[in-house]
Amino acid sequence: MKANRPQIEKALKAPGDTRFFLLHGPDEAGSRALAKALASAMGQEAERIDLSGAELRGDPARLADEAASISMFGGARWILVEPAGDETVPALEALLEAPAAGNPVVLVAGSLKPASKLLKLALAAPAALAFASYPPDGREAGQLVAAMARAQGLVLRSDVAQRIAESCAGNRALIEQELAKFALYADASPEAPKPIDHDVVDALGAAADEGDLGRLVDSAAGGNAAALEAELVRLRGEGLEGITLLRAMLRRMALLARLRAEVERGADPRAVMALAGKSIFFKEKEGIDRQLRRWPAALIAKAMTRLAEAERQVKSAGAVGPVAADAELFAICRQAARLR
Repeated sequence: MKANRPQIEKALKAPGDTRFFLLHGPDEAGSRALAKALASAMGQEAERIDLSGAELRGDPARLADEAASISMFGGARWILVEPAGDETVPALEALLEAPAAGNPVVLVAGSLKPASKLLKLALAAPAALAFASYPPDGREAGQLVAAMARAQGLVLRSDVAQRIAESCAGNRALIEQELAKFALYADASPEAPKPIDHDVVDALGAAADEGDLGRLVDSAAGGNAAALEAELVRLRGEGLEGITLLRAMLRRMALLARLRAEVERGADPRAVMALAGKSIFFKEKEGIDRQLRRWPAALIAKAMTRLAEAERQVKSAGAVGPVAADAELFAICRQAARLR
């Protein structure tokens, strides 16, 4: 069954007879935040079983077995399946048909097409709930930042919260990273909250240590391989590479995802750009306008997923990490060239 936000939040706090929750959509960080809500509801001592779609493809019966199993310590138990795709359908069908399944199951997926077998199953099953997360925008984004800041022990005025939201293009993962940095700087905690103002954002914010990355991002998202190569050389000479570049690209894709969602709901691209206002740097508006018209939501979501995975690879790749980052930027560039 399809759920709205109040319904999914209520159900995750009290799973009841719901066999599984499908959390999908382009805002994967939002989906993971909802999964954490179930973890909190189950309690700190609850046992979490981690499975992947690939594991369930090879053993479809395992999910129903895990859902019916009792913790060896006698406490609460729940199952997280990530990443999840259509390969999980046989396992979920077995779960729905099982006579008993006391342990709730959460699946975290990225964007799913309407034809997805997984999405169709979740929407049709009375014992399942599906919810799609999208990057927040406008006032909602500022409210999200303020709420996340409180959890870190930070007190933000609405204008500061809105600025942080816009600088991170509404991406929850980036917002969380920025707030953690600000909290460490301010020595803030939930027990000892501290206010921060624009001066802290000026000194430590994402844009403060990344230099001029606009041309790099425009080259990749616009499909200009020669310009991308030139920018990589220039930025490497300034000591900028790897994760810094990936995060700049991810912010652009998160912005495009937010804007493209409005276009695919029927809004005119010019109106969407106008409403975005100061969240778009005036020098970048022309490039973003072109990219907004070319990139469909499904490909934007795929690029965001790949960028997040590339960052994980860079962190674990040691000295060859920057090469992995460059390779992903060129992959996005090639996709953009095909969209021209």
